[in-house]
Amino acid sequence: MHLTRRTLIAVSLSFAFAFPPSTAVFAASPAPAKGEHGMVVTAQHLATEVGVDVLKKGGNAVDAAVAVGYALAVVYPNAGNIGGGGFMTIRLKDGRSTFFDFRERAPLAATKTMYLDKDGKPIKGASLDGYLAVGVPGSVAGFEMAREKYGTLSRQDLIAPAIAFAKDGFVLDQGDAASFADNADRLAKDPAAAAIFLKKDGKPYGIGERLTQSDLAAALSAISEKGPDAFYKGAIADAIVKASGAKGGILAKLDFEQYAVRELKPVTCSYRGYEIISSPPPSSGGVIICEILNVLEGYPLSYLGAGSAETIHVMVEAMRHAYVDRNLALGDPDFVDNPVSKLLDKGYAKDIRDKIDPFSAGVSKDLMPKGFGESNETTHYSIIDKDGNAVAVTYTLNDSFGAGVVADGTGILLNNEMDDFTQKPGMPNLYGLVQGEANAIQPKKTPLSSMSPTVVTKDGKPFMVIGSPGGSRIITITLEAIVNVIDHGMNIQEAIDAPRIHHQWLPDVVYVEPFGLSPDTERLLAGMGYHLDLSDRTWGQAAGIVVGGKSLGEIEKGGGARYNGAIDSRAASGEALGY
Repeated sequence: MHLTRRTLIAVSLSFAFAFPPSTAVFAASPAPAKGEHGMVVTAQHLATEVGVDVLKKGGNAVDAAVAVGYALAVVYPNAGNIGGGGFMTIRLKDGRSTFFDFRERAPLAATKTMYLDKDGKPIKGASLDGYLAVGVPGSVAGFEMAREKYGTLSRQDLIAPAIAFAKDGFVLDQGDAASFADNADRLAKDPAAAAIFLKKDGKPYGIGERLTQSDLAAALSAISEKGPDAFYKGAIADAIVKASGAKGGILAKLDFEQYAVRELKPVTCSYRGYEIISSPPPSSGGVIICEILNVLEGYPLSYLGAGSAETIHVMVEAMRHAYVDRNLALGDPDFVDNPVSKLLDKGYAKDIRDKIDPFSAGVSKDLMPKGFGESNETTHYSIIDKDGNAVAVTYTLNDSFGAGVVADGTGILLNNEMDDFTQKPGMPNLYGLVQGEANAIQPKKTPLSSMSPTVVTKDGKPFMVIGSPGGSRIITITLEAIVNVIDHGMNIQEAIDAPRIHHQWLPDVVYVEPFGLSPDTERLLAGMGYHLDLSDRTWGQAAGIVVGGKSLGEIEKGGGARYNGAIDSRAASGEALGY
């Protein structure tokens, strides 16, 4: 009986593969943006224009990345930030690559059980709302270190556009207005935040209205004049610490004074002749993308087809195994001995493939180790300049508008990144991730992240710049864009727009974007034992660039534009712009 059932599934799968698999893209993707001298792709069109202007004035990709980062803090306040943190992957024209970790850190007064009640149970909302949820911000320090080491323009030049947007205001488009409307109730809870982002009658700003942020303009002007010390050692830090102390937080001036950016070696791996350069711990992104790609390299994905039942099957199983490693083994390298070399080993990937049943879904609880008890709130941008310097940046406030609080007089929205730590092993965080002791809260520790700013090269030359927001789905969104380009021959816009799937070990569910799979494929997967969740969810806003043509097919033919950029069609206010 068992053999008969397996044979029937095999026949069904073979029948499905005999026809072109459905990718069920919602609508035909627009053509990628084209440019010969540079390309900037961000989730907010005004910030994109700032980046292109920097490139046109002779700045390099790092200069543009810094200017875009500051601009997004003004024009994309739900995720752009100087009150949060993030990562930057740089691949220089001479072939060198580096990585900046300017992620938030746990305050010195943080404790392992700070979000648990007397019975050891998580306190609802404690790691998400208000000042107790705030980690020490790193964006200003990160931007300034990157600019000083690899940029060419002055800090004043790069911050000036952000100051102008804050001081003079900018007109909201549909996407901007929607983000304020969706979060109006939350912003209303903090008087300082409400005074900035809501009108006097308490209603959110609408389409066509102008948002000015005078306090933020003053804070940015101070940073422009005095550098990071203005943020970490001056009045800005004093104001944040004062507000934190008055409203239940634990931030101290010493937290700001001791903050330090880490410059690290990126994670690298090979996939079908391409080199992947991505984020190392304290991000899990690069390691887990490479682990999944190593597993997938053993399967003929281009032959199986995008969206086919067998392609989805092997992708989900690779994700399942990799997320076990992500959630339980990885953490801040200053506190945890990360088994990176093991997870990147091709032999380890073969061991995982050997465990994958070709006809049946795996079971997550069977992978539970013995003794075991990130959304649109992040944003990613991709940049490349005329010389081939490539920069991928992902930074975040964590939840939409972070902790929803602004210290009086600063205009700076603060993050709620402490939720990314393990509050209690076995308990899910905001993104449903069930994590272990490696990511437990400790003073000055960085929480484990999924952010995956990635540069892909081919034959020593830049080929692709890619990344996305999306919480725990950042890894799979970025991964799927890479696979769509390399294995399925999609152009960069199609690769980013294509429907997505996600599996993160626990819960043992395959999340499928609505209309992402054909009904026949859904039935085949259900027959293999998968539990599919097709409910409407947030699926990130990827930003990518491909070099040499819009797709592999055009690159092989020759004659394509040098740079081809794409902002996710899910991003209401984003823009890819080349020149």
